[in-house]
Amino acid sequence: MKTNGNLINYMSQYYNPNRKKNLYDKSSKDIFRLSRGKIDNFLSCPRCFYLDRKLGVAQPPGYPFSLNTAVDKLLKKEFDIHRADGTTHPLMKEYGIEAVPLDHEKIDEWRDSLRAGITFKIADENIVITGGVDDVWVKPDGEFIIVDYKATSKEEEVTLDAEWQGGYKRQMEIYQWLFRKNGFKVSDTGYFVYCNGNTDKKAFDARLEFDIKILPYTGDSSWVEQTILDSIECLKSNQLPDSGQDCDFCKYREAVRVFEK
Repeated sequence: MKTNGNLINYMSQYYNPNRKKNLYDKSSKDIFRLSRGKIDNFLSCPRCFYLDRKLGVAQPPGYPFSLNTAVDKLLKKEFDIHRADGTTHPLMKEYGIEAVPLDHEKIDEWRDSLRAGITFKIADENIVITGGVDDVWVKPDGEFIIVDYKATSKEEEVTLDAEWQGGYKRQMEIYQWLFRKNGFKVSDTGYFVYCNGNTDKKAFDARLEFDIKILPYTGDSSWVEQTILDSIECLKSNQLPDSGQDCDFCKYREAVRVFEK
């Protein structure tokens, strides 16, 4: 087990505060990949987005949630069994969802957010929008359903009502937009497969059990395209944009600046 100090040193290996690669250059002929997450960063704080994507100074990364990653992998393996068999997962049956996990030649590519993902090139720009979806289900009529896996551990019932979960909803809507731009028929209703770690057990016994719910969400992707165009105009500018109203990174830099004068 890593100590806190070792973990901090371990994480610092992956943070380069003066990145020289993967920077936006409007005159470049190379394709610039703009991920779903970076679009959400633009909405949160245009200044931090600009510093990162154009100047190479990104926000320090948070710690990775290894347990969430493990749950994500296990869910994918479980749904892949039904994908191969063309059958409906018992959870989908329980929630009355008439669909099966999509068996498509590009499903692994679409789920690989780091190296591939589902992509769409913006017309007359050297920019490709990317996103790595957790899963896609398909209805009998061929309509796609976008699915996202989430893991947490809380005593109260999981919902999608918290203000901070707005990012989850925007994530879903960008995925829906990407698949539509690729010519697929996509349902407005997507699903979050939410795994809530059960802490009510009397003993751990080297087992962590989860209560799993499927939460429907009706997306509205009408905002996505204009937001992408706005983010591109932001990158093209030679002026540093304003900070986001609630950006803690910018607030921190402003507070420190007082003592550095």
